[in-house]
Amino acid sequence: IDEQGPAVGATNFKGAFDATEYLISLGHKKIAFITGSMDLGCAQERLSGYKAALEKHNVSINQDWIIEGDFEQATGYVGAKVLISQSNKPTAIFASNDMMAFGVMNAVRDMGVKIPIDISIIGFDDIFQSSQTMPGLTTVHQPLEQMGRKATKMLVEMMSEGEIQSGKIELPTHLVIRDSCHKIEG
Repeated sequence: IDEQGPAVGATNFKGAFDATEYLISLGHKKIAFITGSMDLGCAQERLSGYKAALEKHNVSINQDWIIEGDFEQATGYVGAKVLISQSNKPTAIFASNDMMAFGVMNAVRDMGVKIPIDISIIGFDDIFQSSQTMPGLTTVHQPLEQMGRKATKMLVEMMSEGEIQSGKIELPTHLVIRDSCHKIEG
């Protein structure tokens, strides 16, 4: 997103921070993260939020557990296979969007890993399908419809007034807890 021009986004850093902190509150210390396309600001902000939550709670950041993705289901699938195949496996995987989280869910099931007993999975976006998966996907709700309305309103104002407003509007995210995360002991 061009920081000089008008933009509508969500609180990506805070959403990722909250999701990671939720996993930590469940006892997870081995939390992997599959990023979105790192050329996008939202993906960078989500990775930063994940790292900040780990640092706040003195949980070490394991670079082997940070896999670059591209917001597509296939990279969630491949990333999860890499993570679950490691000798030092994570107990939770945070995917930078719900589509990749669906790929993660498919991969771990294919490997005989049970969600959420063996591994907790969390996504980002709260798209409609997140509530329809088995188990329901815990995710960060991003107000996509409201973001679209706000962006449309800004565009109409720019066209009618002939001037471009600068600045970025960030709409709040919040955690939606479903059944894909599990408290662990130890």
